[in-house]
Amino acid sequence: MAKRDYYEVLGVQKNATKDEIKKGYRKLAIQYHPDKNQGNKEAEEKFKEATEAYEILSDDQKRQIYDQYGFAGLEGMGGGGGGYSHAYADFSDLFEGFDLGGIFGNIFGGGGGRRSSGQTNQGASLRYDMEISFKEAVYGTEKQVQFQHTEPCETCKGSGGANGAQRKTCSTCGGSGQVRKSAGFFAFAQTCPTCAGEGSVIDNPCKVCGGSGLQPKRKKINIQIPAGTDNGKRITIPRQGDAGRNGGPAGDLVIIVHVARHQYFERSGNDLYCAVPISATQAILGAEIQVTSLDDKKIKLKIPAGTPHGKLLRLKNEGVPYSGTGKKGDLYIKVLVEIPTKLSSKQKDLLAEFMKFENPSESPMPRALSELE
Repeated sequence: MAKRDYYEVLGVQKNATKDEIKKGYRKLAIQYHPDKNQGNKEAEEKFKEATEAYEILSDDQKRQIYDQYGFAGLEGMGGGGGGYSHAYADFSDLFEGFDLGGIFGNIFGGGGGRRSSGQTNQGASLRYDMEISFKEAVYGTEKQVQFQHTEPCETCKGSGGANGAQRKTCSTCGGSGQVRKSAGFFAFAQTCPTCAGEGSVIDNPCKVCGGSGLQPKRKKINIQIPAGTDNGKRITIPRQGDAGRNGGPAGDLVIIVHVARHQYFERSGNDLYCAVPISATQAILGAEIQVTSLDDKKIKLKIPAGTPHGKLLRLKNEGVPYSGTGKKGDLYIKVLVEIPTKLSSKQKDLLAEFMKFENPSESPMPRALSELE
């Protein structure tokens, strides 16, 4: 699934203050916390999404990087790559002055649910921004993508333990992944500092992966860009993101396509547009010219006599391909009638002679603007 903008997730503007960001997150945390929505997978995902957004936007450094570079800039910083991995967050600074017992019931001071040791978690989905040419977007292409993701550690086979060491229930939190922290009259759930919320620990962690069971790897894959791809298109490559912990499924790789501008062509839906200059005499008398399409094909185009400046002439089936069909849009040629600025004496004499027969008005009446559309 494509990641949503963090500001959109929290329902705040990009210039939001820290208090506004905190308020937006607090509202969502109350609504979607897993302990308030037992068994509701959708609510759990929304809670994780909101928590990840708050983690980034509440940190000045991460927020600045995200504002400037998007998700790609956050890679390797512990955020922005995918789902939030902790079951509970420390809300002590978010709910000052609230009746927490009435809001969450057993979340604060109630003990919460017990996590099973070695719980599997899906890996983070990754974003990759790719720029392609205008022509590649119209006719399709194949691109090679090189990126870094995590894979199960080759040394410990993803277990996180050295020499076959297995996970044991964390003695600090008893396997719940959280500890209680007193704050005034209330007790707040906080991520266990010993097991980092996993609920289990490894006495003899793997030296290669540090006990995480994962290690970074660079990978190359070929991506097929379909014909007719538009700017901003998302292409999801399943299970090519970060590997899941404890054997959990990998996340996805999401390709965001950015299409470069073309020097001569523009696109509207499946139609292409370009402009071609012709002489005044060609416009008056009519002519047959040759134009070059986006795929470098030479096409003859008839200019009707009396063609005005700015006239659009259509070449059928020379535009952008429709996905899954053999059809294409059209190519529209905008005619630009050029008026010569330097004339020879003979040209001036011929035009002066022509003007005698033309007999133009010396007091022309204005035309309605609707006639120029």
